[in-house]
Amino acid sequence: MPPPLRRISGHALWLGAAALLLATTGCRRHDSHAKAHEPVQGGTLIYATDREPICLDPHVQGDMPQVFLAEQYLDSLVAMDSSGHILPWLATDWTVSEDGRTYIFHLRHDVTFTDGTPLTAEAVRANLDHMVDPHTQSSTAGGYIKQYAGTDIIDAYTAAVHLKTPYAAFLEVLAQGFLGIESPRALARPRDENCQNPVGSGPFRIVRWDHQSQIVLERNPAYRWGPPTALHTGPARLDRIEWRIIPEASVRFAALQAGEVDVIDSLPPEAETPAQRNPDLWLLMADRPGNPTNGTLNIKRAPFDDIRVREAFIRSADIDGALASVFFHHYRRAGGPLSPTTPFYSPTFEHHADYDPDRARTLLDQAGWTGRTEDGIRTRDGHALVVHIPLKASLSAAERTLWEQVQATARTTGFDVRLENGDDTSIQEREGHWDYDVRIGYWNTNTADVLRIVFSSAFLGAAGVGGHHQNEAGFSDPTFDQIVNDALLTTDPDKRRALYLQAQTIAAQNFLQITTYPQSTRLALSRAVHDVRLEPSLNVTSLYDAWVTR
Repeated sequence: MPPPLRRISGHALWLGAAALLLATTGCRRHDSHAKAHEPVQGGTLIYATDREPICLDPHVQGDMPQVFLAEQYLDSLVAMDSSGHILPWLATDWTVSEDGRTYIFHLRHDVTFTDGTPLTAEAVRANLDHMVDPHTQSSTAGGYIKQYAGTDIIDAYTAAVHLKTPYAAFLEVLAQGFLGIESPRALARPRDENCQNPVGSGPFRIVRWDHQSQIVLERNPAYRWGPPTALHTGPARLDRIEWRIIPEASVRFAALQAGEVDVIDSLPPEAETPAQRNPDLWLLMADRPGNPTNGTLNIKRAPFDDIRVREAFIRSADIDGALASVFFHHYRRAGGPLSPTTPFYSPTFEHHADYDPDRARTLLDQAGWTGRTEDGIRTRDGHALVVHIPLKASLSAAERTLWEQVQATARTTGFDVRLENGDDTSIQEREGHWDYDVRIGYWNTNTADVLRIVFSSAFLGAAGVGGHHQNEAGFSDPTFDQIVNDALLTTDPDKRRALYLQAQTIAAQNFLQITTYPQSTRLALSRAVHDVRLEPSLNVTSLYDAWVTR
């Protein structure tokens, strides 16, 4: 006998008061120009970004450039609004079994993918199966739904999705573009072919990908099932998007100032004040939820297998000073394991591991690093206190400078910090073999379950392209594992908040990361561009409502 079901109204599921922060805290919209025109149809918008996706299918691996693009051509089963409500989208409604292990989704009947394939329950099954298929190498979407057991087809438009264990964050992650629904016919192609030209049901379709140059998208004229958070219905207002790859920040900003592009993302910190003062531009910015930008310490080997050395290193890093000098006070500090816009975030840990070189020196003395080389580096048993930090070629200039400042301040307490440059592929290979002391990264997601992904023992194994580990610290604690697993067994927001507070406490007390600043979406736009918006679940760019005046 199937487990009893409880119907969840699309407008009733709320993630708790903390979710109000998701798309509002840290959000700045400097768009004071009055609308002199009603929205118009047509035109081309040129959007410039810093990094090219490794694959256009966000199910494969799963990095931020992929989800920014996926937002333009994929739709999701459910949507999230800026208050944290889960709303219907491709699924009109759903029921959840009392044991939390079966979700029955009822689908719209009028949706087609841009290759003509209809959206059916079979398409839902094909997508979820694709995400967890090891051949897909999905470290993001597949990692989010490790609990997925399979899908039964009840009828053409009703899918029963089964989970191995209850997963309170399931609807939250389904709202993200990483888990967008693709054409099952397209998914049946070889992975590399689908990477080049995936097919969605969204407001735009991918026309071509000129590698290292641009990705061209055109309007889907049949589109009439936009997200419930949109400003309009029907097809997108733009005819075409040219998604250009301009890695150099100064070149990207210069192109915007010259009118060669309409929108840029990853606005460099040195350009933010000039952009604010430019009457021809406006800014759209918001912090993203998840685990903030950080350097994760590898505790599987010396020197960071000693918690005293970990704390000493973190307290040797003057992050506030670096943010002031490198980012011109435009980026705020994130001191805890969750970014402030994450549901169930607690501010308790913002100053848990502040810069304190005197405390760092005391800890190193206690750990036995009492010797000194001629140039002041600490030693123990004849070995110098060396910290290896690989730096990918794709790392931004500002981020690189921030770690150079960490290198400088850590040296004053006796650490020999070695910043080791390499191409992205070789660095990923090193990371896959745990050949680092600090790994620079972040994890953007709209759920506090990110704590389980980045710190629980279930994620110690390699996943995705490059074989990197989601738990990059090598941390393994049965108590922590139990807490984050228990948080997935209840939808009671008060219980979840209490459990995630315990999880944040353990992560902070073990000194696993130097956290620096929240990841954020930072757009600068021409005044000719209107109604560019940020999709609420991850605060990534949405161009469905956008329009241009020339």
